[in-house]
Amino acid sequence: MGEISPFVLFLGSIFTGNMVLSYFLGMCSFISVSKEIKTANGLGMAVIFVMTVTTAINHVVYHNLLVPFGLEYLTYIVFIIVIAAFVQVLEMIIDRFSPTLYMNLGIFLPLITVNCAILGIALFMVVRNYGLIQSIFFGLGSGVGWWLAIVALAAIRMRIREQDIPVPLRGAGITLIIIGIMALAFIGFSGVFKLQ
Repeated sequence: MGEISPFVLFLGSIFTGNMVLSYFLGMCSFISVSKEIKTANGLGMAVIFVMTVTTAINHVVYHNLLVPFGLEYLTYIVFIIVIAAFVQVLEMIIDRFSPTLYMNLGIFLPLITVNCAILGIALFMVVRNYGLIQSIFFGLGSGVGWWLAIVALAAIRMRIREQDIPVPLRGAGITLIIIGIMALAFIGFSGVFKLQ
């Protein structure tokens, strides 16, 4: 995939290959933390940072450690260890510099470790054989796409609180309908950028 421009990967991973709205990866924290814009924004920024940095680290580890020594069968385990270690460091930094955000994110901050979107990015990077620069832009774009989706969902959910929603649709029902409509909207970008 050497012919794909990093900029195209960046834009494509935001819109046409959005991890949460195209591949439905990372849905648990996406739905749970999207009740308030401030909290959604904080988690979104953390996910951008984690996706970008761990994708770069995992690329280096995969191509400079696992492949040369024939340890590709350890890919999942190593990627998860890298992600978990990095999230732990990020958690300590957020706790130190923004205790309010740390309290608002609660259990969902350490759950970034098991956010399947982050592992999915690392695995897509390997399967699609992206170079280091491509991987960094792919991770950054995927994080921005995830952030864009969670902030948009939070804004919509805050707006509809004041609306008269039929009782059977309140809560999870209307949230899943909104996510489906958002996913359909992002399908409109199909064909503009192709990532595979």
